[in-house]
Amino acid sequence: MTSSKSSLTALTLGAIGVVYGDIGTSVLYAVKEVFGSGHVAFSPENVYGILSIFFWTLTVVVSIKYVLLVLRADNHGEGGLVAMLALASQAVKDKPELRRVLLIIGIFGTSLFYGDGVITPAISVLSAVEGLEVISPAFKGYVIPTTLVILFGLFAVQKRGTSGIGKFFGPITLVWFAVLALLGIAQIITNPVILKAVSPHYALMFMWTNPGTTFIILGAVVLCVTGAEALYADLGHFGKKPIRLAWFSVVMPSLTLNYFGQGALLLKNPESVKNPFYLMAPEWALLPLVLLATMATVIASQALITGAFSVTKQVIQLGYLPRLNIQHTSVRDTGQIYMPMVNWGLFVTIVLAVLMFRSSSNLAAAYGIAVCTDMLITTILTFYVIRYAWGYPLSLCLAATGIFFVVDFAFFASNLMKLFAGGWFPLVIGGLVFTLMMTWKEGRELLNGKLRADAIDLPSFLESVFMSPPARVEGTAVFLTAETGTVPNAMLHNLKHNKVLHAQNLFVTVQNHEVPWIGMDKRLEIESLGHHCWQVVIHYGFKNDPDVPKALQRIKSRGCEMDAMTTSYFLSRDTVIPTIGGGMSPWREKLFAQMHHNASGAADFLKLPNNSVVELGSKIEI
Repeated sequence: MTSSKSSLTALTLGAIGVVYGDIGTSVLYAVKEVFGSGHVAFSPENVYGILSIFFWTLTVVVSIKYVLLVLRADNHGEGGLVAMLALASQAVKDKPELRRVLLIIGIFGTSLFYGDGVITPAISVLSAVEGLEVISPAFKGYVIPTTLVILFGLFAVQKRGTSGIGKFFGPITLVWFAVLALLGIAQIITNPVILKAVSPHYALMFMWTNPGTTFIILGAVVLCVTGAEALYADLGHFGKKPIRLAWFSVVMPSLTLNYFGQGALLLKNPESVKNPFYLMAPEWALLPLVLLATMATVIASQALITGAFSVTKQVIQLGYLPRLNIQHTSVRDTGQIYMPMVNWGLFVTIVLAVLMFRSSSNLAAAYGIAVCTDMLITTILTFYVIRYAWGYPLSLCLAATGIFFVVDFAFFASNLMKLFAGGWFPLVIGGLVFTLMMTWKEGRELLNGKLRADAIDLPSFLESVFMSPPARVEGTAVFLTAETGTVPNAMLHNLKHNKVLHAQNLFVTVQNHEVPWIGMDKRLEIESLGHHCWQVVIHYGFKNDPDVPKALQRIKSRGCEMDAMTTSYFLSRDTVIPTIGGGMSPWREKLFAQMHHNASGAADFLKLPNNSVVELGSKIEI
């Protein structure tokens, strides 16, 4: 019992550090952007109204939608948009057209995650460092260089892994939330009347009397719930209970107290609207607060970078991106990975964002569209999960998701007004990633279709080969093939040039599925083809790490004795040649051919031993 309590405490502390880092740094800029926009006339009634909208946005969007409803939609214990997409597509697999539409919507939402992944570190770190300007205007020129140095340091240490520093994330973020609460309480004590804003009456009155203004400022109000998607994405790391416990016991109370503290300060001193968060602190505490805020924003950014690695790996497994170099940074935790291309691609784009927008206020104009679109897509996919996977009545499903759809759509529509003020930036990033993903998926389908059209049936081919068998050499040959039951090109080349067959031959197909994990008990399918030949299918979920040699160790009990020293792995290295007519448009075919050429080798991705791999090339026209 004591052990389970300590484990729950540790997981809750971890959730505070990783899950809530992003939403915990929203206090740095959310209130400032609403009142600094110039759309809200300054009056006590408007302060109450805006604070009430903040409180009820946190309650409806985070507490009710994500913490209570969406967390229930776990895919074998895993969460996130990719897991939700897999769950929804499985629920409607008997409706192919609907399934195809949902897959496109879900992949577009996943693409927008990268747009969010650029803006979040940029606005978070920049808003923390801008506290230097509050200490002294003389520091203004150092804000951008300091931000870029911090960001470079953050991305440079990624290859070392986060296991060493990760254990400090929870305690530091817990201190951050404690400081948020204390800063808020100190201001509320001087002006306790601000607590009236807890009543929804003030939010409703503000919206009723200022409908146009309400619509406009929703684009800034949404900043208070950025990071809500992380709740669901990190479900597999921490579980429902620690995430819920962390939210209701620490995060929600601390955020509420801080926002209300900023409101109390504004009632007392309207001039503090230029940076209400930092101006809540006494002068002696400003420098330590800037340092703590910077650490908190770095931790929030770290969680997002780690998420980008995980999402990319999952998308590769689902077949929407080519293989990329994946390095494991921990011998114990398989989830801790580093992807150099994703890491430095993110860094370069974030630097571009900081240099283009130059302030957190300008970045706030770019922030929101990607987040709101993802929130809207999550709501849509949730409807299909609870309707078709869980089988709830249509009226209940519409009621459960309809309210959230209206709220999410209102935020989304408001954020569209930011489109030309910077909102285009994350959309362009998301659009580029979406184009790459769909081009790769359709290109692979074209390539596999071409291979199937030219394929030779494996059982009948083996039958003809063994009517007059070639010389057989000692050892085992493992032929990797995309399709079961077809002759691999590598085998044809081997017979043509070397005119030999190995004593044992395995025809191995790796299949990825729309579930997070597939256990070892369901990993292999083996069928004997006679003459010491076997057809082997290896199954992986989108969170499994492919390891073909390790999986093949399990076939020893099926009558196939493999010795690692005498096993060779044969791969076909296909070169794609784009052709005019049919398939995709010429530029997409050229893009696919380039992506195919630049994909990291299958040998590394499948963890094949380098000294046992034979690659045989061929050209394929699409």
